[in-house]
Amino acid sequence: MGSLTQMSAAEAISPAHILIMEDDLNVARGLKMVLDEEGYDVDLQDTGYGALDALGRQDYNLLMADLRLPDIDGMQVIKKVRESNPDTGVIAMTGYATSALAVDAMKLGARDFIAKPFTETQIKNAIDEALSANLNDIAAMGTQYRAKGEVVSIQKQEVLKVLDRTCEDKKFWNSLMKNGGEALWEYTLTPEAKAAIASGDLRWINKNVGELNQKQLQYVFKRLEREVW
Repeated sequence: MGSLTQMSAAEAISPAHILIMEDDLNVARGLKMVLDEEGYDVDLQDTGYGALDALGRQDYNLLMADLRLPDIDGMQVIKKVRESNPDTGVIAMTGYATSALAVDAMKLGARDFIAKPFTETQIKNAIDEALSANLNDIAAMGTQYRAKGEVVSIQKQEVLKVLDRTCEDKKFWNSLMKNGGEALWEYTLTPEAKAAIASGDLRWINKNVGELNQKQLQYVFKRLEREVW
């Protein structure tokens, strides 16, 4: 159960709580079987409103959200969840995948987008990444400092500096779009961070940096759209 070993000792005592929102009973049961074997605490809901009701009554670490439901568009559910349950990660699932749909789901706050049919390996990897709350990718930097009682990563600050600069410096924006990671030579960034910025990897940025403001998201969305197309 590699997924659980990536969590802290305290978190491992209480398995991650996952809600599967899926109206196809066979898919839902298959997912639950896989996740039960991984040691997660899993609940099922076959409608969007049922999922929202469950999320209002209990805390979930992750929502597996089918986008085609009998009662409400899955995109609406994702939007409501990101507004009311910001600590709950979201993975969007659909059998009608398009690049535009993937972009829209990520814009609404989904950490990943998976097209059906998917393999056990794909779903396990997606869940591992979505649930990983630590900063393993940047911990190797070893340069952290305390500010306002919280440990703030220098790496996180560097990523935010880059994204803030894209809002103010059009020449830098164009260079980043054209040259990718090569345009980031003056920043103290890991190769993973450079790759994430260069490709608009919102999932990596959300996991390692946190929520971005609307200005910072402008570059990420534009880059993400270019990568998808």
